[in-house]
Amino acid sequence: IGCEALVRWQAKDQALVSPAEFIPLAEDTGLIVPIGKWVLMQACTQAKEWLDKGYSFGTISVNLSVRQLYHEEIAKTVSEILQQTGLPAKRLKLELTESMIMEGGAKAENLLRSLKDLGVSLSLDDFGTGYSSLSYLKRFPLDELKIDQSFVRDLTDNKVDQGIVAIIIEMAKTFKLEIIAEGVETKSQ
Repeated sequence: IGCEALVRWQAKDQALVSPAEFIPLAEDTGLIVPIGKWVLMQACTQAKEWLDKGYSFGTISVNLSVRQLYHEEIAKTVSEILQQTGLPAKRLKLELTESMIMEGGAKAENLLRSLKDLGVSLSLDDFGTGYSSLSYLKRFPLDELKIDQSFVRDLTDNKVDQGIVAIIIEMAKTFKLEIIAEGVETKSQ
């Protein structure tokens, strides 16, 4: 039903650098904006190539950073990349975290609406790990919730995780949102 573009850093003749190491540094220095734009361009280019070859992949998801969302004309950038690559907007899903959109308040709401106006989907990543009000589920134009893998990992053995996941699923149904569980690795999960 879809795939997600994730950036990795392979330094020449060295081991793979963990995103946990370089993403915070890129955020702090502001390099995340050009990196994020490059990732978005690469993902859309690849997705368009798959479409042209007749592959059915659903949507391609790309994570947005907080700096990308608030320190760049994000809707203009996304629109330009979609135009340059020829990827239909309905094939692109942008992922944001709870803390990102809660920080922005009305500004976040306007930015998300401008992205929705392009025809892309919006997914709330790592759902359940933030410390925000649930009111954003009715305020922001979201299409999907992604249950954080920390709840999925022990789902088969942990009653608390089972309860949390069940509640998130019911909440998503109530708000007519799609739901994705991250980190599913076994049939029982």
